[in-house]
Parts: sequence; C-alpha cells; structure tokens
Amino acid sequence: MTLRRKTTGAAACAAAGLLLALGAAAPAQAAGYRYWSFWESDAGKWTYATEGPATARPADGAAIGFRFALSEDSADAAKPTAAPDFAAVCADVEQAPGTKRVAVVVDFGTPKDAPAGETPPKTAPTTGCARIDGKGTAADALAAVAKPLRYDSSAMLCGIAGYPRKGCGEAVASADPAAGSATAAAAAAATEKNDGGDGPSLGLLVGGGAVLALGGAAVWKSRRRA
Repeated sequence: MTLRRKTTGAAACAAAGLLLALGAAAPAQAAGYRYWSFWESDAGKWTYATEGPATARPADGAAIGFRFALSEDSADAAKPTAAPDFAAVCADVEQAPGTKRVAVVVDFGTPKDAPAGETPPKTAPTTGCARIDGKGTAADALAAVAKPLRYDSSAMLCGIAGYPRKGCGEAVASADPAAGSATAAAAAAATEKNDGGDGPSLGLLVGGGAVLALGGAAVWKSRRRA
C-alpha cells in the first residue's frame, strides 16, 4: 500500500512535468490577419490573386474583387460574396478606344471581422464598372469606383472607401481552447494509469521528451528507495 501511494505521487509529478513540457513545446497558436484580400475572376469563380492590385493589369472584360476579413492565410481567406459577373456589372458601359472595362466587387465583410470600434460601412458588397486606361492596374480600377484608398509605405492596400479608418494587416492572436484541454487530458490519463501501481508510463514520458523521461524516472526511483 505504501509503495502504491509513493508511486502514485511520483506519477503525479511526472504528469505535472509533462503538462509543463507539452505547454512549452507546443507551437504558438497561428495568428490571423485582418486585411483586404485581392481576388481575380477565373472561369466565373474567384481565385486569390498572385500579385497585388498595384501591379496586376486586368484585361478588358475582367472582374476583380476585394474582401475585408480576418484570415489566417491565403488558403483560408474569405472570398467576396458577390459573383464575378462582368456582364451584369458592366452591362451599360461601352468599350472605348484606348480604354478597358473592369468589373469591381468590394465586400466590406462582417461586423465580426471589423476592427474594434468600427463597423463595415455596408452589409452588402458594392459593385462598379471601371473604365480605365488600357494599361491601367487593378488599383486604378478600384480607385475609379471606391475612393478613397489608403496604402502603407510598402504599397499594401490598407483601406477602401475609408474602411477601416486605421491599421493595416494587423496580426490577431487566435486562441485554441482545444489545445489546453488535450494537454490536460494527457496528464490526467498518465495519473490515472499510474494509480494502478504500474509506475510511470514510459510511452507518455518519451512523448514528453527525453529530458522529462529521465527526470520522471529519477523521482520515482528515489521515492521508491525511501
């Protein structure tokens, strides 16, 4: 009985150490970014642009889109909710020599994605047909339908039509409550297993790292001798 109580105490120490080790070893939670993403039309669907609006040069008949949202990266960026429909947006705008027509969709996102103290100016996407110089960029097309625009020193698009008022692509920490629960569950499982007098779980200690394994074994052996 005495040996079992001492083994359990050692297991609890090992579990606590494992909890700390896992917490230290776990990678920092990925940060999301609140920013204007830029999209281009491809076969009637939005695709994430491969270059910024200041250098992209859409052709006549193209559609471009902008969406403000909180996204982790381009893989999960929120798309504009309005379809890239050039025919509908530019139906009343005729082609003219030396110019091109570009359908522009601006989606201000949702209140959930808005910076603190701000609200999207419109709940529905704004569309407009920009007629710009034949060599014009996507930024020129956007400026034609949704001024004022705000850029930072590196030419990153920060604001469209005055939204948001400040800031530019700030990182926003994303909490992952499941990570803490999983770590606590692992430590609890180690303690429960050792309650049966089997000693610390080698597999769990190894999973926590070689240093923790050696430390946990030393504690258990010293108390067993006592």
